[in-house]
Amino acid sequence: MDARNVLDQYYRYANEGDWDRWCGLFAEDMVMDEQLAGRIEGRDKLRSMMAGMGELYASFENVPLHVLVDGEEAAVVSRISARSAAGRPIEAGAMNYFRIRDGLITYMANHHDTLPFQVLSQS
Repeated sequence: MDARNVLDQYYRYANEGDWDRWCGLFAEDMVMDEQLAGRIEGRDKLRSMMAGMGELYASFENVPLHVLVDGEEAAVVSRISARSAAGRPIEAGAMNYFRIRDGLITYMANHHDTLPFQVLSQS
């Protein structure tokens, strides 16, 4: 699977709330630098972390606005629209950088405005 197909599935699975299939897009030895969760190393750790996503959000949508793919590297500018479990709205711009090898995400960096996500701790 090429990088563009991986990205299409990444956002599709996230928007469907299919976090198990979403995690399956990552290599076993993946590394993610996530602005709220910090550094995540290994797909098993990612799976255990993502198991709680359904409890954090009543709804979650991450829509790509600009996608750039250059071989095994990619960058995506997107818009997150979500609601916390308590129903509080979350709107944020995001930028993700990806490294993709053999059809799997090996590295991802997630950058976004953290202020809108403070409602999660108020739920």
